[in-house]
Amino acid sequence: MVLKTFGWSFAITALGLVAAVFYGGWEAFGIVAILCILEISLSFDNAVVNAGILKKMNAFWQKIFLTIGILIAVFGMRLVFPVVIVAVSAKIGPIEAVDLAMTDKERYQELVTDAHPSIAAFGGMFLLMIFLDFIFEDRDIKWLGWLERPLAKLGKIDMLSICIALIVLMISAMTFATQAHQHGGTHVDKAQTVLISGIAGLITYLVVGGLSGFFENKLEEEEEREHEAEEAARRSGKKPSAVQLAGKAAFFMFLYLEVLDASFSFDGVIGAFAVTNDIVLMALGLGVGAMYVRSLTVYLVREGTLDDYVYLEHGAHYAIGALAVVLMISIQYQIPEVVTGGIGVALIGWSFWSSVRRNKALAAAGGGSGSSGDKTEVTSGV
Repeated sequence: MVLKTFGWSFAITALGLVAAVFYGGWEAFGIVAILCILEISLSFDNAVVNAGILKKMNAFWQKIFLTIGILIAVFGMRLVFPVVIVAVSAKIGPIEAVDLAMTDKERYQELVTDAHPSIAAFGGMFLLMIFLDFIFEDRDIKWLGWLERPLAKLGKIDMLSICIALIVLMISAMTFATQAHQHGGTHVDKAQTVLISGIAGLITYLVVGGLSGFFENKLEEEEEREHEAEEAARRSGKKPSAVQLAGKAAFFMFLYLEVLDASFSFDGVIGAFAVTNDIVLMALGLGVGAMYVRSLTVYLVREGTLDDYVYLEHGAHYAIGALAVVLMISIQYQIPEVVTGGIGVALIGWSFWSSVRRNKALAAAGGGSGSSGDKTEVTSGV
């Protein structure tokens, strides 16, 4: 199972490291290895959240996620996106931006650093909305019951997530954005840029998430109708027609996954510039890391890990909320990538440990595994 799921990741790792040696020797090998670890550590929470969505898709769309999806992730976010940032922020053409990245790496890094406030605001708002919508939903299984129960009650207020996100954006624009960090250690006022980018991130979440939710609900309705049609067909001896809406629903969930992955990739792409200015090494390292994130996502789905360790999804969403806060703070202050990655790993590790304790307690009490399908409310007792 491990080899089947991670086989391509192992192969791409070997090719990437060999390519790095041929490109820049053993120093380049070390840089690519560091970037791989950086990407995986920063994106583990991404894999957990992705798994929660991907498990709703069939095997075909899971394969699409690992093929076409990885092309979008590697070439779109890890290679094209940094170039697009430079082109937009510096008001130059894409070709000129590529030439700048290959011939003047220091200037390229300066331009990306200057564009960080807009990137952080966009990604921060998108991730914050994911966290808020999760934490305000009343769930049967609760990890930190003392916190999640009152928040679930507050979640009954319409548009609360959007209101909080806009308040956070406004406060960030009036505080962090007025002293936004730029290259050379200088600070400038980028309040307007942060506001526009943050609103764009919020709109992106609402549009993509709304479409995904709409078609997912339609899919559930059609599945019920299909079941009724099958029952009627058995009685009449006729074969019901195929439901095509499933493809639309899966497509929009796939689109949602790609946008989600893109938002998670912001910190990894920016953090990579702290390791190297070489766009080739950056693409190799982050690309290999992205493969592992996707393989890990599928592994979590096929092994049913999210059903066995019911608090993992909670931990991942708390990590998302923490990352959103870190991104907004990073508009003014430089935050080491080890801090960003460490927070996510710590929260997910804590949720995993809580899940193990819960499973042992249920087993000792003769209550079974207590999967996420249980209807009674369950908390970790933390």
